[in-house]
Amino acid sequence: MLFHLLQGAIYGFAAAVQPGPFVAYLISLTLRNGWRRTLPVVFAPLLSDGPIIALVLFVLSRIPQWWIQLLRFAGGFFILYLAVLALCSWRHNAGVQSQTVQPCAKNIMRGSLVNLLNPGPYIYWGLVTGPLLLSAWREGPANGVIFLAGFYCTALSSLAGIMILCAYASQRNKTWTRRLEGLSGLALAGFGVYQIVLGVISFR
Repeated sequence: MLFHLLQGAIYGFAAAVQPGPFVAYLISLTLRNGWRRTLPVVFAPLLSDGPIIALVLFVLSRIPQWWIQLLRFAGGFFILYLAVLALCSWRHNAGVQSQTVQPCAKNIMRGSLVNLLNPGPYIYWGLVTGPLLLSAWREGPANGVIFLAGFYCTALSSLAGIMILCAYASQRNKTWTRRLEGLSGLALAGFGVYQIVLGVISFR
């Protein structure tokens, strides 16, 4: 069991620190609302990953390729929408935490949608962690549960750590806050455009 716990923790950390739309979204929210108000959004993957894991492990192999292409398009445009929100906040608030904070539940749902509409988690679970989870489960259901526990405890803790580091850096230097908020918005825009381009290329 310890082996599966450590294995899950290692892959959970790797998933958390990989640059991606969800991490960029968390950083953007943290700089706007502060890490305490943004912390619940860290748990958004718990809402989105269940369907993703089920889809990858039991259904994905039967889904036509055009479905993945459609997912890229939808995810790309949704991420661009989040990028516009982040850049508008960066422009109007000048790096100051927003006084008008959106409901936490709304931010969590947006975070879940970022994952659901991003092919990255499907690919990660389909090619990397999915087979490991199946292997652990076949050895015993408890091993599968331990693997998932190690994965999510480490991943969520790492994401929370990233948020707190960004918040700490922003408090020490307001100029850095403004630059980082602008960069997070640009990163979201870049990820959105990248997914749309991938969708266009895959249709050729």
